[in-house]
Amino acid sequence: MIEIKSLNKKFGKLTVLDGLDLDIGKEGIFAILGPNGSGKTTLIKSILGMVIPDKGDIKLEEESILGKWNYRNKINYLPQIANFPANLTVKELIEMVKNLRPKEAHDTDLIQLFDIEQFLDKKLGNLSGGTKQKVNIILTFMFESDMIILDEPTTGLDPISLIHLKEIIQKEKEKGKTILITTHIMSFVEEVADEIVFLLDGKIYFKGSSTELKEQTGQLDLEHAIAKLISKEK
Repeated sequence: MIEIKSLNKKFGKLTVLDGLDLDIGKEGIFAILGPNGSGKTTLIKSILGMVIPDKGDIKLEEESILGKWNYRNKINYLPQIANFPANLTVKELIEMVKNLRPKEAHDTDLIQLFDIEQFLDKKLGNLSGGTKQKVNIILTFMFESDMIILDEPTTGLDPISLIHLKEIIQKEKEKGKTILITTHIMSFVEEVADEIVFLLDGKIYFKGSSTELKEQTGQLDLEHAIAKLISKEK
């Protein structure tokens, strides 16, 4: 699904991605992990075309995406911060996004699932962070796409909404989707991810299952396994 070869990116003198190589197969849930400054966000934004690499290539379904834009219609993206226009209502935002994407939208069931009906006529600037995140999730999953990128998707969610999110992610996986997730919640990773990709200083230091990482580091839980991996590589 994704082939990344020798990806380099600098911001000034700071090297953020350092010859990164990564292959991610079609179908499955992949957690991209790493401490702050490890290159996670730059990698995601490079895949989305929001950051242009200095060197290297990114291929989606064996075609280079660099300098192109139409491939983005194959991707659903949930940004970390639900930064919406404050003066729009929830209903207006959903309709605007539906008009922007040339795809059939399936928003009705998601609106009911996350109990958003009562907020449809309210302005986004007056909503709580948790409610904005529910809207963020609806906008992400209301279109069918082959790839889904979720940046810190659990932020601000109540327990019931978190359960619904996990169920949706599993259903999308069963459809054969490729799902990339960045998160700091290790229990969430252990529950949903098929594979972990661990970044540090712009390079990949581990790729495999959480079970394999725990065995490699001799730890019983993923949180301590990640901590040991970081300390080992320093």
